[in-house]
Amino acid sequence: MSDAFLEAIFITAHAGAGMQRVHEVEALAGRGLAGDRYLLGTGYYSGHNACQVTLIEAEALERMEAGFGVQVSQGEHRRNLVTRGIAHAELRGRRFSFGEAVLEYERPRPPCAYLERLTQPRMTRALGEGAGLCARIIQGGILHEGDPIRVLSGGALRPFPRLP
Repeated sequence: MSDAFLEAIFITAHAGAGMQRVHEVEALAGRGLAGDRYLLGTGYYSGHNACQVTLIEAEALERMEAGFGVQVSQGEHRRNLVTRGIAHAELRGRRFSFGEAVLEYERPRPPCAYLERLTQPRMTRALGEGAGLCARIIQGGILHEGDPIRVLSGGALRPFPRLP
């Protein structure tokens, strides 16, 4: 886990707009990422089922390409943070940090039909269980590409609500 790091950061100001890769972004506690659609209230899921931050494993994207032949261009997965070197299952129910920012695992983020409408056929099937997770920002700070990921002890371990 010591080799786990933040590989890429993506934000967009509006639902359906292309994701833009940035090398750093401010994480605002209890709100989201500066300039991103869900902090601004302009995301497809704003008002219901929104996440402050979404993450996906770089390895899941690689498995998707190898197993389904679906290539994902920069940010096409619609997730904010791409991690490498840590299975998101290790984050379940935990707090973790990138630099000064502290996030907390909230719930899995399954792929949806909206994602496939914006991208390409078979995208949701290819992502499957590897579609990522939602996290809350507990402590704000600047996230930088390349920041190591640290799983923090004493994370809030609690049961997860059932999804409808």
